Amino acid sequence: MLPRLGVNIDHVATIRNARGGHLPDPVRAAVMAIEAGADSITAHLREDRRHIRDLDISRLKATITKPLNFEMAVTDEMLAIALETKPHAACLVPEKREERTTEGGLDIVGGHHVIKPFCARLKEAGIRVSLFIEPDPQALQAAVSLGAPVVELHTGAWCEAIVDGRGEDANRHYHRLCEAAVLGQQQGLEIHVGHGLDYQTAELMSALPQVFELNIGHFMMGEAMFDGLPAVISKMKAAIARGYAKRI
Repeated sequence: MLPRLGVNIDHVATIRNARGGHLPDPVRAAVMAIEAGADSITAHLREDRRHIRDLDISRLKATITKPLNFEMAVTDEMLAIALETKPHAACLVPEKREERTTEGGLDIVGGHHVIKPFCARLKEAGIRVSLFIEPDPQALQAAVSLGAPVVELHTGAWCEAIVDGRGEDANRHYHRLCEAAVLGQQQGLEIHVGHGLDYQTAELMSALPQVFELNIGHFMMGEAMFDGLPAVISKMKAAIARGYAKRI
């Protein structure tokens, strides 16, 4: 089956919040993305509400016709919002107030005892749990222990190495991702990937037989300013299809 495309609409809200008011509307972007072929919508409600707001989440849940992937920190506040909203999936991510964007995977090894009850509460509510992690064997084993059915492998370090022209580092990160995808699938996990992906890297990730879903936001919203969101989603779906065609 062709890997699914999850579209993150956070940075439509970033532009809105830079000036204040209601426009551009991230919910409108989500509807457009679905009409253009997105398989799900991702939104990260941060503690400081720097982009997505509480009202955006409730409007998304009420409006969109595809699954909502609610990215959330491991806090009581976010757990309460998730349990009230009941998105299709909740992806647990690390969060630091001073970071511009997510800088790495969630430490589910060191935070195992804190994260486990979160996973249980979400599962009891019928919310599918995903863990945003580094492509690391210990993290994968911890995900299994936590009972999460899905992991999203952090592709940011690999993508940054490619952009910076650090070929050796890029190759090392790519092989880590490949090995983690294989190991994760062997342990019964559904493999998603995300962070920093563009057309080229999305195509490469889609060629991995273990990858079920790609979650992409910043790149697509940036390209949409030049080409329009429907055209960008069409191009990304084509890149995913090209990668999928290369699977052995």
